[in-house]
Amino acid sequence: MNVPDPMSTSSSSGSALTREAIVGALSALSDELGKQGVIGEICLFGGTVMVLAFNARLSTKDVDAIFHPTTLTRELVRRIGEARQLPPDWLNDGVKRFVSARHETTVGNLPQFPHLRLTMPVPEYLLAMKCMAARVGSTGGEGSDIPDIVFLIRHLGLKNARAVLDLVGQYYPENRIPMRAQYLVEGLFEEGTI
Repeated sequence: MNVPDPMSTSSSSGSALTREAIVGALSALSDELGKQGVIGEICLFGGTVMVLAFNARLSTKDVDAIFHPTTLTRELVRRIGEARQLPPDWLNDGVKRFVSARHETTVGNLPQFPHLRLTMPVPEYLLAMKCMAARVGSTGGEGSDIPDIVFLIRHLGLKNARAVLDLVGQYYPENRIPMRAQYLVEGLFEEGTI
C-alpha cells in the first residue's frame, strides 16, 4: 500500500529554507497579524522543527504546519512569500491530514513572536510521524527521514526497535503503520546506526 508522506508536501522549488529565512518570514507574519489585531497560532512539523527546535539540520524544503486563523494566515503567507521570493508553498498545511488523534504539542525550544504563537509535536509524536513517512531518499530528489529518525531516537534514549515501534503505535493505529517503517527502524538497530 502506498502511504502518502506525512512529512512532506509538494514543493515547486528545490531551494532550502534556512533557520534565518524561516525565522525572518515568521517574524514578518507576526508583524502582519499584529497589524490586523490578531494573535496567530502555528503548529510546526517535520524538518522545520528539526531546524528551529533541535538545531539538528541547517535547512528544510518547506514549513509543514497547521495554523489559525486559517484564511487570514494563508493570505498573509502568500504575500510574505512573494515579497521574500519564497516558494509558493513555503508554509503549507498539507500535513494536517496526517495529524494523530493524540495530537500532543509543546512550545519546546521554538522562537516566539509578539503576534504569533508557535508550537510543535512533542518529540515522541514527531518521531512517530517521521517513522510513518519512512522516506529513505532517492535519486529523484526525495529527502530522507533517516537522519531525523536517528536523531530523535537518540534524543529520546530509545534502546531498541520494539521501543520505537511501540511508540509509533501510541500515535497511529497499528494497521496504518507501513511495513517500510518497521523495516527501516529494525534496520537502523541491526546495522548499528543507533
